[in-house]
Amino acid sequence: MIGGLVFAIGMCMCLIPDWQLFRTGIIVSVVGFLILLLMIPSYQRTHPRKQVKIDWGITLVWLIGVVGALLMGFGMSKTMRGSVSAEEMIIGLVCGCVGLLICVLDYPVYLYVSKKQ
Repeated sequence: MIGGLVFAIGMCMCLIPDWQLFRTGIIVSVVGFLILLLMIPSYQRTHPRKQVKIDWGITLVWLIGVVGALLMGFGMSKTMRGSVSAEEMIIGLVCGCVGLLICVLDYPVYLYVSKKQ
């Protein structure tokens, strides 16, 4: 948890230009990532390996959800910039609504796929 928090703070430092901490943010992010990597051996010792059976319904739903969230985020970023033209606003609104629709329809897709299995 600490590694993820340090990594996230470093990413914020890199991506928020008002802070002017890009190089420091990279260093903090790398430290957080190394903390996360150092947790792997202790996790493997405390959690024995199990036989993994892939649930393709869950995998499909995750992929659809990621695509929907990315599309919705793209649409939001198109509309929330400083000076937006009419074309960018329309493209952003359409992409955002389509992404939201994909995210909303994700659960019915999972129900359909899980009943088929």
